[in-house]
Amino acid sequence: MRKTPLTPGRFGIVLIKGAGDLGSGVAYRLWRCGFQVVMTELAQPLCVRRAVCFAEAVYAGETTVEGITARRVATLAAARAALSDDVLPLLVTPDPGLLAELTPTVVVDAIMAKANSGTQITDAPLVIALGPGFTAAHDCHAIVETHRGHTLGRVLWKGQALPDTGTPGPIEGYTATRVLRAPIEGYVIPLRAVGEHIKAGEILARVSPQPASEQGIPVRALFPGVLRGLVHPSLLVQIGRKIGDLDPRDDVSYCFTISEKSLAVAGGVLEAILSSGSLTGPLSINGNTHL
Repeated sequence: MRKTPLTPGRFGIVLIKGAGDLGSGVAYRLWRCGFQVVMTELAQPLCVRRAVCFAEAVYAGETTVEGITARRVATLAAARAALSDDVLPLLVTPDPGLLAELTPTVVVDAIMAKANSGTQITDAPLVIALGPGFTAAHDCHAIVETHRGHTLGRVLWKGQALPDTGTPGPIEGYTATRVLRAPIEGYVIPLRAVGEHIKAGEILARVSPQPASEQGIPVRALFPGVLRGLVHPSLLVQIGRKIGDLDPRDDVSYCFTISEKSLAVAGGVLEAILSSGSLTGPLSINGNTHL
């Protein structure tokens, strides 16, 4: 159950740029804590774990992740209406002027581009970035570490996050082989559904130069596991692009719940907000005061 939402005039809006895996985990945790959250996303998001990404609302209009519903909206009025309905609003490639009018108290850059794509420390009283590509106290006030391992979820007020290694973090010893990549440029034609158990060598999808084609280059599983995600079939993907995720833990529930990595990063964002001094006085939720 969600805590009573914070009054917008009391604290303000948390704007999360990027509604992918990590951004959705941040939104989930802040929303559950009572924060008023607004998200932005591209017109064609490349999310792989679509079952746990609020970005799926771009394609479906609405999507629900662990009990929280997000709705695609086009205006600030529609965003406010969604918040009134206890629905998380998702703006698609909004005009910068629209975001300026939103005047968020906190901006979280969860784009995960491994580089700063335009976020400035002056965007809000508190600007938080996820992962590499930023310098704390220069591009943003704080960075939350996204690299799997001992420092995952830590808040950095100076310096930079660990650099991108280009290799996914290990899960039960599997690293690069658990990521499915496009063998050619084209459209992903799914042959198996997210949550299905897959055998080694099985064809999961094809990539074809033509959408919805029965032809294409096969994408095979290199080990047994559960298909945890696939990109939307309407997307034209480049050769080598990540298009899917195979989980060797073989637990179907992991496909439809937010990952431990996302929740660790979300905890770092929550820590950064509550420890930053950006709140105007004590934070009151459900009558309980948090200093």
